[in-house]
Amino acid sequence: MAFVPIYIFILGFTILVDYFAGIYIENTGGKRRKMFLIFSLVANIGVLAIFKYYNFLNQNFSYLMHGFGLTNPFPFLSILLPIGLSFHTFQAMSYTIEVYRGNQPAERHFGIYSLYVMFYPQLVAGPIERPQNLIHQFRERYDFDYQTVVQGLKLMLWGFFMKIVIADRLAIYVNAVYNNPEHHNGTTLILATILFAIQIYCDFAGYSSIAIGVAKIMGFKLMTNFNRPYLSRNISEFWKRWHISLSTWFKDYFYISLGGNRVRVPRWYLNLFLVFLVSGLWHGANWTFIIWGALNGFYLVFAIITKDIRFKFNQIIGLNKFPKIYNFVQILLTFLLSSFAWIFFRANTVGDAFHIVSQIFTNQSNPFLGERKTLIYALSSV
Repeated sequence: MAFVPIYIFILGFTILVDYFAGIYIENTGGKRRKMFLIFSLVANIGVLAIFKYYNFLNQNFSYLMHGFGLTNPFPFLSILLPIGLSFHTFQAMSYTIEVYRGNQPAERHFGIYSLYVMFYPQLVAGPIERPQNLIHQFRERYDFDYQTVVQGLKLMLWGFFMKIVIADRLAIYVNAVYNNPEHHNGTTLILATILFAIQIYCDFAGYSSIAIGVAKIMGFKLMTNFNRPYLSRNISEFWKRWHISLSTWFKDYFYISLGGNRVRVPRWYLNLFLVFLVSGLWHGANWTFIIWGALNGFYLVFAIITKDIRFKFNQIIGLNKFPKIYNFVQILLTFLLSSFAWIFFRANTVGDAFHIVSQIFTNQSNPFLGERKTLIYALSSV
């Protein structure tokens, strides 16, 4: 509302739709029950599509029409993306889906349901909560507890440290490099990419820590959202540790709906790939995010396909006989793979991303011996 006051009606609209949809889903059966669920999902996804994806889709449609020598008849909209729209939309959708599945009773108290959608600690950046975990907490009494408040303040302090002291400082260098990739060689681009991997973790995990800490001070418990993801030994483990609330959301409501792993193997691979593809689009309306999601989907499918081959290879070279070295190699490779994917997440355009990749593999130099100008340029442009 501080940016565009009328945007509060977006929240009001989705809250009203989902509140009554939940009641009707619980009170009806058969096709009508499913109809109310579909109506709720269409309303939520429709709001997300208009404010977050309309201009992106319209722009790509214009390119397609231009290729056939035609003019796009649809206008572009001058709209500002509401803060936290993706987060509270997904949280609202989880409510109606859980009511439909019979895992959550429909909430009759309009104020409590509204609070579930608009709970301010995690409204704009998560964690994306489930109704089973959060709604019942709004009915419980919480007396002041010194230890709980101290724990919450410590979480907040750690979150602010991660965000302000680490992430925001690293962003200065990362932005200087990634906003001018044509002025940098592979060495500085690698450094900026590694620093961005650290930046985005401290940025996002910092926000989550603040949200969890704020809620804890008031007596509420939110789910853990990050669990030392860069210590993961493979991509599958990485996504069980990174942005846990979103990863489990896609698993519970999208992956399982597609059939999960209860289908034929090729379809299972496709399901995994689609989940990451949609996850990439969820992060932003840009082809860079879609490629980032597709790349992570490829990582996961490729790891499953080559699991036996990699196991035999490790037996042949004997690396698994040295568990500490083996674990370190696995952690390092997982970090490098995720960092490579972050290139597409951070790059301003697809062209910039491929330019950065090309420079990383073809244009290396030693910044401490002969090519100091690139590092100096990055630092001087702060």
